[in-house]
Amino acid sequence: MNKTIIVSNRLPLQVSIQGNSLSISPSVGGLATGMKSVHAEGNGIWVGWSGLPENELSTTLSKEVQNKIQKEKCVSVPLTNDDIEDYYEGFSNNALWPLFHYFMEYTNFEQQEWEAYKRVNEKFAKVVIDNLEDGDTVWVHDYQLLLLPQLIKDKKPNITIGFFLHIPFPSYEIFRTFPWREEILTGMLGADLLGFHTYDYERHFLSSIKRILRLDVNFNKINYHDRIIKVDSFPMGIDYNKFHNAALKHRSGTIEKSELRKRLEEHVTEDKKLILSIDRMDYTKGIPNRIKAFEYFLDTYPQYKEKVRLVMLAVPSRSNVPQYQKLKRETDELVGRINGKFATVSWTPIWYFYRSMPFDELIDLYISSDVALITPIRDGMNLVAKEYIATRTESNGVLILSEMAGASKEMNEALLINPNNFKDFAANLDRALTMPLKEQESRIKFLQKRLKRYDVEKWAEEFFKSLQETKQEKNTTVTKQLSGNDENELVEKFKNKKKKLLLLDYDGTLVGFKDNPQDAKPDEELYQLLDHLQQKTNLVLISGRDRDTFQRWFGHKPYTLVTDHGVWLYQNEKWVALERLKTDWMESIRPILETFVDSTPGTFIETKNYSLAWHYRKADPELAKTRTMELNTVLTSMVANNGLSILEGNKVIEIKSSNVNKGRVVNRLIVENDYEFITIIGDDWTDEYMFEEAPKWAYTIKVGLAKTKAKYRIKDPNQVRQLLQKLK
Repeated sequence: MNKTIIVSNRLPLQVSIQGNSLSISPSVGGLATGMKSVHAEGNGIWVGWSGLPENELSTTLSKEVQNKIQKEKCVSVPLTNDDIEDYYEGFSNNALWPLFHYFMEYTNFEQQEWEAYKRVNEKFAKVVIDNLEDGDTVWVHDYQLLLLPQLIKDKKPNITIGFFLHIPFPSYEIFRTFPWREEILTGMLGADLLGFHTYDYERHFLSSIKRILRLDVNFNKINYHDRIIKVDSFPMGIDYNKFHNAALKHRSGTIEKSELRKRLEEHVTEDKKLILSIDRMDYTKGIPNRIKAFEYFLDTYPQYKEKVRLVMLAVPSRSNVPQYQKLKRETDELVGRINGKFATVSWTPIWYFYRSMPFDELIDLYISSDVALITPIRDGMNLVAKEYIATRTESNGVLILSEMAGASKEMNEALLINPNNFKDFAANLDRALTMPLKEQESRIKFLQKRLKRYDVEKWAEEFFKSLQETKQEKNTTVTKQLSGNDENELVEKFKNKKKKLLLLDYDGTLVGFKDNPQDAKPDEELYQLLDHLQQKTNLVLISGRDRDTFQRWFGHKPYTLVTDHGVWLYQNEKWVALERLKTDWMESIRPILETFVDSTPGTFIETKNYSLAWHYRKADPELAKTRTMELNTVLTSMVANNGLSILEGNKVIEIKSSNVNKGRVVNRLIVENDYEFITIIGDDWTDEYMFEEAPKWAYTIKVGLAKTKAKYRIKDPNQVRQLLQKLK
């Protein structure tokens, strides 16, 4: 039976060693809860680090840890102290975390840490691949494993892989500063489905894909080699019933009140209210900012002195990192200063806790607070906001939420604020404290209905459902991938047949695309390959290239050449014109193209003997998309009356005579000889004319994943060459 492999940096287990005793208990985090149905209740395993450095374990203890972990349907990745220091504490949290949260001043790019990040991702890949079988599905989680999808796909190309990023994906302007940006994006593109919390993060990712890797994006789908990768947003939920039911239990009076609850209730009356703030001690949470804004609020609305108290819980995080130590000092000093400034004998404005709290005490904080103040500077989602709403069993309370939190996109009934605008902050806190109960109820009920429906299990279910759909889409592709028996059959027929025709496009088929078309000249390996094929078959290179270029590149070879999309034919060391074409139209079209070159940096005009080409490979993709639409509109009315047509190729628009296409040449070549074997390979839509003219029994092969009339498809020019090597 096919299984699902979940992969995350840490296993959903707490593994500890005390003396000679090894204890394992389940984690209670949001991811562990969301994955429960996929993992514990399904046919799956979880791959991750156990939390125990491998170099600190004896061989016997290491085996014992693995055995106990396996009983929990988990597999551990062996990481050492050096791995954790450089890969996790180093690269993941000193480079990726601050950059993805827009804190560029805290970002460190260290080559040693990057090497460790690659090394550890490879360790994860090995463990995953060792446990993979055909038909399995892999779901990779978060920023520590951005390279993993492609590492798995390289070894297991037919495996379905999902990836979900639990933190923001930054805008292109931020991400472009990353030294290893291409490697990170390529690593992520090993997945068949990429998930983000919000559409904004999805949009930022796609923008980087277009601008850095120069890939084609159609809505939320990326064309990458021979695959289509889907990108979508899935806002992560919480275990709603767990929090809601716990709050009901605490309010019911069936359990004894904790000391914390008693103390909180002493300070809550009709005219005195508690404001709750819960965060990890992290610079992305904006804790100092929030304290300063609260000070501004008390200065602006002095009537609230001795009437409100900010209960602030900061959970320790990465306390050995200098930036976090500095943040802790700043927070301590601000709390001390503001309490010193406003406190009276019976009132301190801020209650500050620097520690983690057990679940029951968290519930006490949630149900005792009139207002939740959740104002991070940048946050991927923020589940605390959702937990607060789930605990409002009496449908009262107000949530003030930062626009910068991913949760704000689906929690419009909260009071949304810019955390950097103290005036906005203070005005909304005043509004929250004076909000009529009826309005509170209306807002809370809307939020609760949505959060209950789209909880963490629904989030996992929706992602997994979408991932399975990508698997079905792959299976329903009309054009077959040339591999296995089909490829063997082609090679066998080529070797056994006598009269053979091999028609090959050039750019995008035999060589990859270059920013400057003249840089795509043939290399020595290609010459040798074509020389071998020429001895065994009628070899024809057919291209939109101009005659002069092909003369320079291939004039010294005995190949048959077709240039200018079918204008010129080169055979027996002679060029023959297949068409008589006018070129006077160029003088009226060229000024239009020059205007677009002037207004679109990175574009240029290539003048051929019988066509003009506007190349935009180096232009900004967003601008190029707009300009190509404009150019098409301008040209359409002009070309129709002049016997011209517009060809849209790979990052190029070409204007040529309508009388010429590659299909007419193919038809001529086929009619002249009674071939027993024909193979045609091309990547562009201009090559579709060749596929149309080919006999039904011919092998027609499309390079890439674009829609085609060819029978087969192949990944890229490298695989084309590999196929041709088998024919020589």
